[in-house]
Formats: sequence, C-alpha cells, structure tokens
Amino acid sequence: MSPVGSRDVARAAIRMALTESRDQEKEMKARFMKVAIKTAAVDHGGDFIASVNKITERAVVAAKREGVIREVHADEGAVAGATREALSQIMTKALGLNVGGKIGIARYQDHISVAVFFGVGLLHLDEVAIGLGHRAVSS
Repeated sequence: MSPVGSRDVARAAIRMALTESRDQEKEMKARFMKVAIKTAAVDHGGDFIASVNKITERAVVAAKREGVIREVHADEGAVAGATREALSQIMTKALGLNVGGKIGIARYQDHISVAVFFGVGLLHLDEVAIGLGHRAVSS
C-alpha cells in the first residue's frame, strides 16, 4: 500500500461526513482503522449563525471521545481550526438559514481533516454544501 497523505485523510473525513447511519459510520471507521486512519463523525443541526461555536465544540468533543486526538491544546486547536475553515467555506450559502447534517473527522499521524456535509435552507427547499479543513500537528 502507498503511504497515507493529507489527501487520503481529507477523503476519509469526507466519507465519514457522508455516512447515513451509525452502522455505516462503524463500518467506515473499521475500514479506515485498517490503514491506521482514526475517524469520528457527529450529527448537527440548527441555525447556522447561532451554531458555529456549537459545531466546533461538537467536532472537538467527538474527536476526543473517539480517540482521534489527544486531550492536548495543539490537537484540540487543530480540530477547532479545521472545523472553522470548513464552516467558512459554506458560510455564504448558510448565513441566516438552518443547517443539518454531519461532521466527519479523520487523522493519520500529523494530518487532521474535518469535513462538514450539510443541507442548508428552509423546510424542503434545501441546498447542499460541503466544506473541508485541514491542519497539521505533531504526532
């Protein structure tokens, strides 16, 4: 197998964000663990502006809970920064609207990626948006 790089970690985060059920999350998590990529996913929904901090917190908490990161400032900051970057990419579509979907997190050694996959809008008139952030930290 070829070495795992930042693109592979980003791909894993996106795939985790695209999972449709807890069973599918577990299956993907096991598949990525075979190549030493640690992953986590967490659902989120609510008003975008009011939720930015909550989304960031949920990503950090999920990453710690699933063992993707250690409980150290640098790891937590990397997940928070990557999450904020991912959210900034969908901000123009989401401002003033509700979002709902999933956050995917992946790590391999010093690469951490966070992907957000959200439906954006009102009622059934949803737009779909995906954002991706990456950070590098010492492993």
